[in-house]
Amino acid sequence: MSIEDSKRDSAAPSGIWRIVAAREISVKLHDRNFLISTIVTTLLIVGSLVVSGFASNRTETLDVAVTGADATQIVTLANQLATAADEKVSFVAHTVPDLDAVTAQVRDESADVGLGPDTNGWKLYGKAAENENAATYLTAAAGQLAVQRNAAAAGTSVEQLSRGGAVDYDVLEPGAIDPGLAKIVTLVFAFVFYLASIMFGLAIAQSVVEEKQNRIVEILASAIPLRQLLIGKVVGNTVMALGQLVMFAAAGLIGLAATGKGGQVGQIGGAAGWFLVFFVVGFLALASMWAVAGALATRSEDLQATSTPLSMLIIIVLLGGLLITGTGRVIASYVPIISIVAMPARLAEGSATWWEPIVALAIMVIATYGIVVTAEKVYRRSLMQTQGRLTIRQALRVQD
Repeated sequence: MSIEDSKRDSAAPSGIWRIVAAREISVKLHDRNFLISTIVTTLLIVGSLVVSGFASNRTETLDVAVTGADATQIVTLANQLATAADEKVSFVAHTVPDLDAVTAQVRDESADVGLGPDTNGWKLYGKAAENENAATYLTAAAGQLAVQRNAAAAGTSVEQLSRGGAVDYDVLEPGAIDPGLAKIVTLVFAFVFYLASIMFGLAIAQSVVEEKQNRIVEILASAIPLRQLLIGKVVGNTVMALGQLVMFAAAGLIGLAATGKGGQVGQIGGAAGWFLVFFVVGFLALASMWAVAGALATRSEDLQATSTPLSMLIIIVLLGGLLITGTGRVIASYVPIISIVAMPARLAEGSATWWEPIVALAIMVIATYGIVVTAEKVYRRSLMQTQGRLTIRQALRVQD
């Protein structure tokens, strides 16, 4: 840094970055595309949860083409078993003359499944794949009816035959998070991270390169220390990213409440809270790197090349958060940036102890500080270079 820059830094108010941050926030709030995309995404989150909740609560009705004695009784018993299991499925039987008629109706989709007698008892027919509910409840009903008949023939009862075979299910950790819900939460964390990182990161990079290409930055540099300019851009966009993230989270809560699953919010609340913390700290590093990507470019056309490594990093975090499991996820939950998704995912599935997110966050803070310091140096040294696109190594060799 030159003597003149040092004097300007010392003379400038230390809080001038707030003005830059306020401007970044104001620009976003007046950006029609940003507002529309945020509203549409929020509505999609609520709508998808409502639709999925409606679909999960809707009873599936299966039309069963049956033939043979007792086939209708099996279907009736299958309905009773499904009702006892609180399964959202109903079987409706209609009788046909023979097995040929059963298979014909299944092939032309006049019936969802078919049921007819076989040498070993009964056989189910499906067109292209097995229907899980039909296989479960019609098979169980046929088996139960056979046991009843055999018990009567042997002069005993079903209860006597079943004595000692009862199985009770004891849930050891009733407050634990459902594995299916944990997977959904991890998917949401990864998607939101990717969306916010790309949307706000590209906005920072494009803003920097446009100011550089139009020589506006030369005017700004004469009045504002470049360090303050960078801080303002990073903080402003981080605030907007966090605000959007909170809005999406609120939409998710509304969607869960609308589907009658509000009780599950408490299960994921802790993991979601940690995700917000990790996201804010990690996004400070990412935003700094996006600003560097913009500063290294000379024209908008250069931005794709300078931002490619960062885009690849974000995709790695997205895929890592979704695909890594077991020991790999444990290790990833301590790796800066990747831990934004990996650690909250472990918290959602209940595999992380209380101290682990604290340690991972401390590592993230240290890494973020180092990234921001290095990014500030590269940003400041490359921002005023307009001769051509720079690499990070070239920017670090530029003298202040």
